[in-house]
Amino acid sequence: MSESVTPTPMSAERESTARPRGVQTPGTRRRLRACHECDWVSALPALSPGESARCPRCGHVLAQRHHHPAERSLALAIATLIALAIAASFEFVSFEISGVSNRIELLDTATSLIGFDELLVAICEILTIAVLPALYLLGVVWLNFGLLQRAPLPASRGIARALSHMHPWMMADVFVIGALVSLIKVASLAEVSLGIAFWAFCAFALLLLLTTQSLDTDWMWFSLAGEPLAPEGSRTGAPAAQQGLSGCPTCGLVNRIDARGRGHCRRCGEPLHDRLPHSLQRTWALLFAAALLYIPANLYPIMTTTYLGDSDPSTIIGGVIELWEAGSIPVAMVIFIASILVPVGKLVALSWLCIIARRGTGHHPDTRTRLYRLTEFIGRWSMVDIFVVSILVALIRAEALMSITPGPAALAFASVVILTMLAAITFDPRLLWQPSSTAKELSHA
Repeated sequence: MSESVTPTPMSAERESTARPRGVQTPGTRRRLRACHECDWVSALPALSPGESARCPRCGHVLAQRHHHPAERSLALAIATLIALAIAASFEFVSFEISGVSNRIELLDTATSLIGFDELLVAICEILTIAVLPALYLLGVVWLNFGLLQRAPLPASRGIARALSHMHPWMMADVFVIGALVSLIKVASLAEVSLGIAFWAFCAFALLLLLTTQSLDTDWMWFSLAGEPLAPEGSRTGAPAAQQGLSGCPTCGLVNRIDARGRGHCRRCGEPLHDRLPHSLQRTWALLFAAALLYIPANLYPIMTTTYLGDSDPSTIIGGVIELWEAGSIPVAMVIFIASILVPVGKLVALSWLCIIARRGTGHHPDTRTRLYRLTEFIGRWSMVDIFVVSILVALIRAEALMSITPGPAALAFASVVILTMLAAITFDPRLLWQPSSTAKELSHA
């Protein structure tokens, strides 16, 4: 378990002596960070392996140090790639009912959707469970191999920037939950056998999670490009925007921005803004589109089960009711939470945060920031239902005896998940900490 260190100016730091908040000292410009969630400028203390530094204002993790970061990430990434290769090469799962059987591989869950004209859903699935994770892992291998040689390989900075943008869209762990839900549903109808690829994919999902957690971003960027001092006049214990500064969301470096609140990071080249441009307007637009699509996602069937010639279309809520009545209460609860409670809760929470951000800081902005973190974290788990449909469509092909086809709600619901994730990304939580007059001004910028 890592130890958390709060880099308050009054703490006893290893790199500098204790000093009052906001007082400029010769060491103040070294290792400054502007929190991405509340914009508070702090000086990072020296961190030992296993320690992390959190923002003294909102508790956001600013940096986290690991033991042997390059060796650890490289080993995990290679092991994860091997697990993915095994998962994509062997039998994933098979079933048998009344002498009729079928077996599928991992990629069949996406290709089968293409046969039913669900190309966009298939692309979304293959990207989130295989393509993006593979690119991410190859990027980790490329970066850390160069760092171990003490000679970063070409394009390392661009790859390091790309890693931070790919991370939210990798959903191997969500696919594992979807696979388990699917198998529980099928087990009541037929005999199910798990192949080597199923266990390999479970290992892949776990190793991928460990790989993402093993990346020491602060150490990685320092090793790639060093760390220039913060601009002159920078001070801790105050918001960055008030000083004409902005912290890079990718590498963390504090930079000077122009009068329009824009600039580029001196270290990684990431575009910088004092606040995300038109944050509230974009978030509202994405939430409105998601709310509109959520209507057909629930009114139309998400899949249709055909048994002995009789077709039974099933909506999301209808599937939850059927599972509940069949006695599969835990599975019904998983689908209800992922497909009903999470999307609706995220729409309501982000809408409320947009209203609060427009009004400016009130009481407990830290509580509202924690709500934002929760909505950002849980949004991806709504893809469980889409993965359940893709697995069942590929697996249940028992000729005239039984088959499952995707319904029109599948694309609508996948779009809802993506739009709400984008809404959380476009929302700027720093607005929750602004005074009312400043928040109104920035929300129109």
